Amino acid sequence: MAMKNKIIRFAAIEAQALFDKEHQLIEQVKSNQLEQVLLLWQAKQPTLVLPAGKKWAVSEELVDTLSELGWQLTARKTGGAPVPQLPGIINLSHIYTCSDDKPYDIKTAYMQLCNILSEFFRTLGINVDVHATPNSYCDGDYNLNINGQKIVGTAQRVLLKKDGGRVVLSQACIIIDADVERIVEPVIVCNRICHYPAQIEANVHTSLFNHMTERPNVDFLFQRLTDAFLAHAP
Repeated sequence: MAMKNKIIRFAAIEAQALFDKEHQLIEQVKSNQLEQVLLLWQAKQPTLVLPAGKKWAVSEELVDTLSELGWQLTARKTGGAPVPQLPGIINLSHIYTCSDDKPYDIKTAYMQLCNILSEFFRTLGINVDVHATPNSYCDGDYNLNINGQKIVGTAQRVLLKKDGGRVVLSQACIIIDADVERIVEPVIVCNRICHYPAQIEANVHTSLFNHMTERPNVDFLFQRLTDAFLAHAP
């Protein structure tokens, strides 16, 4: 990446500390100090991340129940539903300026991210399909799936710059080596306490290592993701 671009990696970081860092980087892109940032990270502790909004109110019951299950709780301003984070799930945030000569189109932006991630999986010998995954947590039309099971969820947020331009925050959450029964448990609990009727099923999710004979480390996977972005990002 060029001089005003940055690649940052955290193999283990508290989720809230990461979101604080992400916010700082967004502000740097909004103020033209940076053109784009690729942020790769993995949570240090099991943490359920709530999206912003009154629908997902943080209550004492929710905090205590999740704590009993071994989960912390925090929130961020993207996504539409609770997302579990823990070691074994890696994440990326691509923060970039939307050029004036190419107006932002949400479908195009999502597919750019999905195409880069598809290339990442191809380098590992795995084919993925892009579609919604019924009964998955934080379901969306731009999930990446292996044989119908969700392995990646994506999200986007667009922010306005002071000079009138736009900054895009494009995100992905990749299940690498996690017990799917465990990762859906806090989501199911949160939905129940917040009176949200979505049905979540563990068996519609899968982990990368279920489809590989080798088990590469986080640094290796971060590098493969970086290579895919360097080769294919617009």
